[in-house]
Parts: sequence; structure tokens; C-alpha cells
Amino acid sequence: MIRSRQYRGGYEFAGLRQLARELRNKPTSAEELLWQLLRDRRLLGFKFRRQFGDYVADFYCCEAHLVIECDGSVHDKNEQWHHDQNRDAYMIDQGIRVLRLTNERVLNDTEGVLDEIANYLPLPLGDMYVECQVGCLE
Repeated sequence: MIRSRQYRGGYEFAGLRQLARELRNKPTSAEELLWQLLRDRRLLGFKFRRQFGDYVADFYCCEAHLVIECDGSVHDKNEQWHHDQNRDAYMIDQGIRVLRLTNERVLNDTEGVLDEIANYLPLPLGDMYVECQVGCLE
């Protein structure tokens, strides 16, 4: 009789749990700002998670199948760019859309960033969006 192998993967086995904790404890200023605007269902009532998934995405919304990445200057390097392309392809293959934003844009065009994220969410823009945006920016 052939026994099937038991899967021993997951966050703890791959060391991703510790990495996710470290990244959550040391966010960039852009990640911190965006988290304050997304957390607690502040944007259109959607729940976002921080440092989530097999590739430890910056932000993830399960309801919208959306990953948001805040990219600093390290992502301009050739090898990092190729890594980003591979992980984006993996996520897209899983049915997840990927939105990449530069740290500079998050810090300097926050309202535009929120508008762009809202366009990826599966709800029509309306009064709820206006209320949420006003509440988030105060």
C-alpha cells in the first residue's frame, strides 16, 4: 500500500510567519499611511489584511481579490523587478489582481491613490465612498 505524503508547508514551515511579523513591525512611512486609511474597513467597508499570503503582500483584500504593493526604490533594480514580475504572475494565476503603487505617490497623492484603489473594488462609487474618504483623511 502506498501512503500519500503529508504536506508540511505553510507559513511556519517556510519561515514566512516570522518575515510577515518583521515587516508588520517595520513598515515604511507609505505603508503606515496607507494602512491607517485601509484598516478597520475604512475604505468602502472592505477588509484589508497586512503582510499576507505566500508572497507576503503589503495589503490584501480577499473580498475584492486584490493585492496592493507599496514599492520603494529597491523595486527599480533589475533583479527585484524580475522577482516582482514572477510574483505578480503567480498572483494573477491565482485570480488575484495586483495594484503596484510607489511610496512617493502614496505619500504625495493620497487622495488619488484612494481613488485608484476604489476603482479596483467591486462596489459602485457613491455616498458611502465620500463618507469613508472624509472619515479616513481626518
